[in-house]
Amino acid sequence: MPDVRPFTGLLYDEGAGPLEVLTAPPYDVISPMDQDRLYAASPYNIVRLILGKEEPGDDASVNKYTRGGSALRSWRDRGVLKPTPQPSLFPYELSFHFGGVSRRIRGLIAEVGLEPWGGSIVPHERTMPGPIEDRLALIREVRANLSPVYSVFPDASSEVTEFLDAAMRGPPDREVMDDAGTRHRLWVTTDDIGRAVEAIWSKTLMIADGHHRYTVALAHREEMRERHGPGPWDSTMMFVVDAGSEDPPVLPIHRLVADGIPRDGQDGELVRDMAEVLATLRDEDLTVGVVEMERGQLVHRVERLPGAPPTVCSLHEHVLDRVPDDKIRFVPDSVAAEQAVLAGRATIAYLLPPTRVDRVWSVVRSQARLPQKSTYFWPKPRTGMVIRPLDP
Repeated sequence: MPDVRPFTGLLYDEGAGPLEVLTAPPYDVISPMDQDRLYAASPYNIVRLILGKEEPGDDASVNKYTRGGSALRSWRDRGVLKPTPQPSLFPYELSFHFGGVSRRIRGLIAEVGLEPWGGSIVPHERTMPGPIEDRLALIREVRANLSPVYSVFPDASSEVTEFLDAAMRGPPDREVMDDAGTRHRLWVTTDDIGRAVEAIWSKTLMIADGHHRYTVALAHREEMRERHGPGPWDSTMMFVVDAGSEDPPVLPIHRLVADGIPRDGQDGELVRDMAEVLATLRDEDLTVGVVEMERGQLVHRVERLPGAPPTVCSLHEHVLDRVPDDKIRFVPDSVAAEQAVLAGRATIAYLLPPTRVDRVWSVVRSQARLPQKSTYFWPKPRTGMVIRPLDP
């Protein structure tokens, strides 16, 4: 069962500035331009920890990871980040527009005991070695969970819903609007947490976002246990969402294939433009959009694949599994994918439809995993709203 507990979190002191200039999106969606902007926003912006800049002369002893660790310690010493008075749960709400409708996703941020994959915590995607090495180097230096792993459980829980209803009656302890128009609100509570925590103990949690961070947490736990025995590294910070009640959107991540990879035939239906491609894509129909250059012209097609949804599984099984991993890039933005083909940075773009949480669960229940970078659970919690230190 998932071992869910409150924890003592670090929150930005209100005197450090508005959260708009202190928090950041998840590290893996921050562009170099965004990184520069966040660096300039505040000397205390969380980007300095989650995505530090490389500098001339960096080596094994002084680098972006060690600077991140030094910054976090300094911010704590100076009161920029302050601990909560006692171990708490952190109810969290994301309010946004999706498909022309106002939506919200609610969950709670908690400490969750680490366990090997396949028990009560399960993955749905394959991972890649590069991000694991990067995040492991970071956690060794900062000694903290800087952003929560995002997990979901499938069957609705009245206990969790009632807990969130009660916790969110008052004003939030922290609130910020991000650049995409999503409002992030966080509460800090120790009230009536027992029933909600116990309800989650009976669930299976699927990692929605953060497979690499969870894998890193497992590796870091083994390193720390070997040196120091049991400790706070035996758990990680997690955003837990009742997907049966909240129904989080699952957006696609499109595929760019590099130059030199041949394409077998052009059997799809030719359509007018990108808007027509996106209007046609449906996960239940296993339709995929194709963007490529032909005789100097940008063309758009829609193709139907065999199999069963999610469409991304069929695309890899029938097309992309024969393409070397280093020839595939992943972009969540369909316009950016089209522009990459137009600019010659990719030979072909495959555009995928959104899917649903229950379809992802169907893959997990069959003891399989989706290809890497298959889903984009959106929106995600803002990094820096709460930090979980790994203090001995």
